Amino acid sequence: MSTDTFKTTVDVLFAGAVADRWEGRPPSAIAKTPVAGPVEIGFEGLLVDAQADRTVHGGAEKALHHYAADHYAAWIAEGYLPGGTRPAAFGENLSTLRVTEEQVCIGDVFRLGTARVQVSQGRQPCWKLNAHRGRDDMAAAFQKTGRTGWYYRVLEPGLVSLGDPFELLERPCPQWTVLEVTRARLTRRIDPARAAQLSALPELADGWRQAFAKISANAPAEDTSARLLGTAD
Repeated sequence: MSTDTFKTTVDVLFAGAVADRWEGRPPSAIAKTPVAGPVEIGFEGLLVDAQADRTVHGGAEKALHHYAADHYAAWIAEGYLPGGTRPAAFGENLSTLRVTEEQVCIGDVFRLGTARVQVSQGRQPCWKLNAHRGRDDMAAAFQKTGRTGWYYRVLEPGLVSLGDPFELLERPCPQWTVLEVTRARLTRRIDPARAAQLSALPELADGWRQAFAKISANAPAEDTSARLLGTAD
């Protein structure tokens, strides 16, 4: 994909409200429904959207979540989703076709309506995916396949409506696809020297830079059970 050839339009947008969805568990805003717009995009995402736990969701580096609609066919074929499931099943804000983790790079800058957004990191799946989809292995499958989607930081707020332009404007880090970086972050299988490079990549979210710094220094592996299974709740 190049800045000269990649240009499409916004087909779907999703937002949700915080709600108590699972007895004995924290509330969540993972259930999203379509919005047509015009919707205002601020520095922390769609103003009509919400996040329940701001310590792990939302914020400037995870303002918008983009998920490739291309992946739905695979999830259905593998039995993780029922036939006919459509985008927003994973709590994403934006979904498109023909744009996946293999084609998008960390640092990519896109025009989204009148806003400018930049890819900041991949998604670290958590237990809420399991609860939302009714499968104890959903988050682990996200992590294993690398079909996680990615987050944007907002460089320039604006308005977005269905049919608005979505186009790639800049690609400062063509060597770092979202797929490679996310797999390296979630599996820790990366050469220490490359991990060190990522720890110094200014376009990458600060939390991920810190994680790669630890990986490059051969720090002990983190315990992911609380994130993937919710065992800390």
